[in-house]
Amino acid sequence: MRPLFLICALFALLTSPSAAQVSLPRVGVPDVGGVLDQVDDTLDRSTREIERQVEKLARDRLRRINRLVRRNSDAIELDASGAPARRGELLVMDASAEALERANQDGFTVLSRENIEGLDLAVIRLGVPEGMSLSDAEMKLRGILPGAEISADNLHFQSGNASVATLALSASSTSSAGAPVGMIDGAPSSAVEVSEMRGFAKGAPYPSNHGSAVASLLAYAGAGPIRVADVYGTDKAGGNALAMAKGLGWLVAKGSKVVTISLVGPRNAVLGRAIAAAQRKGVVVVAAVGNDGPASPPSYPASYKGVVAVTAVDGKRRALIEAGRALHLDYAAPGADIYGRNAKGRRIELRGTSFATPLVAARASQAIARGNDWRGVLDGEAIDLGRKGHDETFGRGLVCASCTGR
Repeated sequence: MRPLFLICALFALLTSPSAAQVSLPRVGVPDVGGVLDQVDDTLDRSTREIERQVEKLARDRLRRINRLVRRNSDAIELDASGAPARRGELLVMDASAEALERANQDGFTVLSRENIEGLDLAVIRLGVPEGMSLSDAEMKLRGILPGAEISADNLHFQSGNASVATLALSASSTSSAGAPVGMIDGAPSSAVEVSEMRGFAKGAPYPSNHGSAVASLLAYAGAGPIRVADVYGTDKAGGNALAMAKGLGWLVAKGSKVVTISLVGPRNAVLGRAIAAAQRKGVVVVAAVGNDGPASPPSYPASYKGVVAVTAVDGKRRALIEAGRALHLDYAAPGADIYGRNAKGRRIELRGTSFATPLVAARASQAIARGNDWRGVLDGEAIDLGRKGHDETFGRGLVCASCTGR
């Protein structure tokens, strides 16, 4: 649509009383129609470029998943919905002993019975019949156990990128420490001080760049004490739903009031139920919307009911083009032009919704520590961006606007 207001403004300027009193240089009058055509062409090109980038993000996501499965086919395969999961295992809840015996007769074997600490949640790991794909096994088991909750042990991925930076260090903290915060991610390095760590994957805890950056941002923004559940370690199938549920249970049992999760994956029954159990105990769960672009499927755990879903903006308060989406959106926070620490303790430049999420979690942590309603405090701080009021790009507004990392 042509910007009619520009024509009106130009007409008002030329016909106003003051215009008659000003000596203007002799210049050629531009062809307004031609100018507007140029504006339209520029807008069209910009729109097409954005569409191309969004489509590329969607293609890149599928390529990453396919490459991951090909390279780690001994540990990972696709479930019935096409999402990556731990090979040869299914997770079952609400199944009777008789139903499990029927499954056993059809070749499904009980690998372990998991009673998740802190959440009163019981999960059974079943091995799939030999030679059967995970996808086929999932569909078959649903027929054998019609009343049970069945899911694959889906993988979740970190949602941020980091690069080496050489700028001077910024202040170590923006404000006083808050209530205890739990973090589900990779482990941070020894350069980032945390109160406790525990591993929930093979080789964990094992220092990672992503975990180090998230933890450093939590510390910088005033969260604490910080406990870390490492769900990656050195496991090829790290970041799986069961490990995340176990990590969440441990964090809740340890007294975390806020849990931040900068990971994304598909909807999963076990993790969804674990998060609901944590919320019933009063824990605030904060999660990133991911970096697969607006054309990606809704990200989880950000899309679970009641989870605080966080997106990211750059230093000019523009929404990141790669920001993913959730079924709802709560807040935006800085996720580019900010800095954190890597696994070697070096200061690095960060980009992604992963790094906006701990800033929001820290703000909630501070409000809870002061005995305040965390939602009211965050709403009061949030700077309205984009369309007035809550919107699908910035949620309720920008939180921790001046945060730049350490």
